[in-house]
Amino acid sequence: VGVWWGLVIDLVDPGVASGVRVVRATRGAGGAGGAADEPEGDDKGDVVALPGMTMEMAESSSANVPLAGLGAKEITALNKADTTADAVAADGSLTAAARPYIGPRPRIVTRLGWGADESLRESGFVYTGTVKAAFVHHSASGNNYACKDAPAVLRSLYRYHVVSSGWRDLGYNFAVDKCGTVYEGRAGGVAKAVLGAHTMGFNTDSMGVAVLGTYTSTKPPAAAVKAVAQLTAWKLGLFNRDPRATTTLKSGGGNRFKKGTNVKLNVISGHRDGFATECPGKLLYAQLPPTRTTSAKLQGRP
Repeated sequence: VGVWWGLVIDLVDPGVASGVRVVRATRGAGGAGGAADEPEGDDKGDVVALPGMTMEMAESSSANVPLAGLGAKEITALNKADTTADAVAADGSLTAAARPYIGPRPRIVTRLGWGADESLRESGFVYTGTVKAAFVHHSASGNNYACKDAPAVLRSLYRYHVVSSGWRDLGYNFAVDKCGTVYEGRAGGVAKAVLGAHTMGFNTDSMGVAVLGTYTSTKPPAAAVKAVAQLTAWKLGLFNRDPRATTTLKSGGGNRFKKGTNVKLNVISGHRDGFATECPGKLLYAQLPPTRTTSAKLQGRP
């Protein structure tokens, strides 16, 4: 009996940066293909929209208050002292005497800044308890984009994840382009423990960072690698994680570790560490050891 393998091609229009409204595709509540371990429950607070903003745009933007005002297109960078003071003020469990190891906050382009069509995603946000690890990915897309076109690349990935794959939102929590610009990924607040759909079996209590491009045989740009170190130094520091350390995550089920298995992983891991894949590409994966060291130094760890 012969077997015919069908080929499905998704042609994705990245759209424009604003004013686009599309009918939401029918889909399940979970992030298929990435969020098998997704918990129940959305956090839907009261939202007030500014003139010219839809309620969906306001919902997404308000999740980053007070880091940035409602309608902000970017979250500005802070030096280490101000980042630490900001975290201490926001969290009563941190005190100045504790001297938390938090890296300087990098500049982050918000979803409004890269033109996310907020009508595509499901409403509300899903959070986990903490962030214990960061998984680094490559987007497995082209490397020849101009950095000014990175938002269009990100809009294409977003539309593919939601419309073509049926996920609730973009799978990655953050994206980094080859010029080192950091972008907010899945909605819910860049400083919060937002559940992503990036590493099947290990989405709970982790974050996913995608470097735009393919880095199997192409060396990742130094600016992108530096940005990953800066981003992880800040975000992991908010949750008191040492980028050089290891942590244990319980598998939610995937193609590498059986559901319920406790797995020891680097706090900064590659996608392939939790899932059988070539991601994040051989040459980007090789940059993870020095990235861990740089990230820890940015946190001020001895």
